[in-house]
This record gives sequence, C-alpha cells and structure tokens, in this order.
Amino acid sequence: MDMDATGSGLSSMNVKRENDSSMIEYVVLLDEHFAPIGTAPKAVVHTTETPLHLAFSCYVFDMDGRILITRRALGKKAWPGVWSNSFCGHPGPGEDPEGALRRRGAQELGMTVSEPSVALADFRYEAQDVSGIVENEFCPVWTATVSSDPRPVVDEVCEWRWIDWRVLIEPFPVGAG
Repeated sequence: MDMDATGSGLSSMNVKRENDSSMIEYVVLLDEHFAPIGTAPKAVVHTTETPLHLAFSCYVFDMDGRILITRRALGKKAWPGVWSNSFCGHPGPGEDPEGALRRRGAQELGMTVSEPSVALADFRYEAQDVSGIVENEFCPVWTATVSSDPRPVVDEVCEWRWIDWRVLIEPFPVGAG
C-alpha cells in the first residue's frame, strides 16, 4: 500500500493491485470541519468505527418528474436490501464532485445523468445498519435528470422503481410493516 507523509498507510491516489486489473478505490478522509486530511481504501473504511469521509447522494428524475429509488443489492457490505436514493458514491482523491457523480451513475445504473445540481450542500450524517456497519459521511445531496430507464449492475442494485416524488414526503405510519 502507498504511504502518505505520516506513514499511516493512507494514499492520495487510486492504484492497481499487482497481478490484478481492478482498481483500489480510495475515499477522502475529513476532519470535523470537513477539510481533507488523507485518504484510505474504501474497502477498509466502512466498519463499525468508520472515520468521517466524503461521499455524495443523488436523486435522479425522469422526464415525467418521477424520482428513481433503488434497492441495494443483498450482497452489499453496508445496508444490503435497503431501499434508498437513486445512487450514491465517493469522489476519489482530487476528483471533481460532478465528475464523480457522472462516473457513479454510469457505473452503478448504466445511466448518463444530465443537469446535475447540488440540492443540499452541507449534509452530514452517521447511521448504523443491522450488521453494525457505520456510515459517517459528509454527503452533499444532488439531483439530476435522465432520459432512460436504469440498467443497474446486479452487485449494486437488486430492484428499482420510478415513483412520484410526493410519496417521499408523505409521513410513514408508525409500525408500518
């Protein structure tokens, strides 16, 4: 693993594994003021003690104004089988946030997103899934439009639906199952 100046094992770039064509994906680690302090491999960041890192969330709308919701694949490490936003991801070190959004939309859903726009610039959250995996992210929320249905990667998304966006702002009954 590449080392940063502190010798902590953090790297400032994505690197190929030896004898492997895949890339190691890095996330940008942040301090409590959301300033970058290093990077770490995504695969080792999401644990029961996840450090604060940079991410993004995107809600995609079709030409009829419906919003795309997706159900995370059952094999995902964090939040498997959970219905969620259209897609999410992590900008790589030095990667433009809009570029990361376009990259992830294509990778996860096979979609070309148009008109990306920041809807909520300073969203930060912590949440724990049933397995104990913690999300701890500074996660600007984006919207975008598309002109086609998704063609999701099965390792990322197991179901998807276009819904009227107003459904998302209706209160859920307590104890609904």
